[in-house]
Amino acid sequence: MADKKLVEAITSMEEDFAQWYTDVVKKAELIDYTTVKGCMVIRPAGYAIWELIQNDLDRRFKETGVQNVYLPMFIPESLLNKEKDHVEGFAPEVAWVTHGGLEPLQERLCVRPTSETLFCDYYKNVVHSYRDLPQVCNQWCSVVRWEKETRPFLRSREFLWQEGHTAHATAEEAEARTLQMLDVYSQFLEETLAIPAIKGRKTDKEKFAGAVATYTVEALMHDGKALQSGTSHNFGDGFARAFGVQYTDKDNTLKYVHQTSWGMTTRLIGAVIMVHGDDSGLKLPPAVAPVQVMIIPIQQKKEGVLDKAYEMRDRLAALGNVRVKVDDTDKSPGWKFSEQEMRGVPMRVEIGPMDMAAGKCLIVRRDTGEKIEISDADLENKVSELLVQIQKDMLETARAHRDSHTYVANDMDEFKKMFSEKSGFVKAMWCGNQDCEDRIKEELAVTSRCMPFEQEQISDVCVCCGKPAKHMVYWGRSY
Repeated sequence: MADKKLVEAITSMEEDFAQWYTDVVKKAELIDYTTVKGCMVIRPAGYAIWELIQNDLDRRFKETGVQNVYLPMFIPESLLNKEKDHVEGFAPEVAWVTHGGLEPLQERLCVRPTSETLFCDYYKNVVHSYRDLPQVCNQWCSVVRWEKETRPFLRSREFLWQEGHTAHATAEEAEARTLQMLDVYSQFLEETLAIPAIKGRKTDKEKFAGAVATYTVEALMHDGKALQSGTSHNFGDGFARAFGVQYTDKDNTLKYVHQTSWGMTTRLIGAVIMVHGDDSGLKLPPAVAPVQVMIIPIQQKKEGVLDKAYEMRDRLAALGNVRVKVDDTDKSPGWKFSEQEMRGVPMRVEIGPMDMAAGKCLIVRRDTGEKIEISDADLENKVSELLVQIQKDMLETARAHRDSHTYVANDMDEFKKMFSEKSGFVKAMWCGNQDCEDRIKEELAVTSRCMPFEQEQISDVCVCCGKPAKHMVYWGRSY
């Protein structure tokens, strides 16, 4: 009875996807709510996932020459106001500090919503000559955006992220770095989070405030909504001109630097939940599972069972690349199975007296539920092989879901029908006019997700107005 109750505590995805999501993040102990409205506690189980994400991304960044720095969390109002488009884009979400102790401040300080202005201020002081370029920096920090509607991991008033900021001598170098980091993000999503992404450029309406161009990786969640999973921005020399970031070139002339910015956040944990999870809870890809293998002793009070479980743990741990634990709590085996499924542990190994006598054990995959009986001697090889296979299979399952929920619309009637009857991405042509984008958003609550790099000629005319089309766009409802 107890085993059944654990799974019943999670609302079915089909019944109410939003409630399912909330149930999972709470029951799997990823987050807790706080007395600060719109802010969350990331609990150890959730933070461990973030640490694995962080470590993997950090390694990838450093392989491209990125160095980590840390800048202040406060931005003087006068500094923020230097770039008009940027400040207008963030004004509604900014939190302000007005007092230091009991004394009112002479100038308000903004709690960083993003750090372009601070990096410009920094680069202005350290970039003097072409020899000082490029500057390729990243910081791991939290930012504050005063969101009206919040949801754990997906949208909170304070969230963790990385923000890369670079300065280059030429527009070409800046564009190359912008696209390079987008590729890093795309590879990370596929290889580590087992999430296939669409790479492309945002429309001018959807681009970052102050950017020349914004590129994005868009993922599709299980409920058919899109999630912007990472962005990379080319700022051109707009920020440099506003902040006076100049360098002396080889020809002894003063020139403005060209800048980029790129970021990923804790919303990636939400993406993992919504792409891979099911009615039993989380399904974590092995690459970001804090525990990859849980050994569950059956009839653990019988002589030798716990010792055998610990021995198996030590053998797997000795491989050096397997995160393994023994669930030696006094809960029933059925409860332990349900709990490990809910927490998304990729693989469990069951060992009991009968298994020991036969020199065998049972492996159960979380992603497929498949049960595999193996010999005790084959434990290390089979676990290593299966962890690789699970990672690969989870990506292919997510890709198949995305592809089967990606549709094509040739005209507005088809477009409306798609979004009224189905959920997912819809590919359709666009004339490039923001009026059409606005109309689509107003009538259907649908936004342009990106203009993919891999363009297709679905038709010659815009899905909205029927005028000549310029781009094929992925459209969708989003988080």
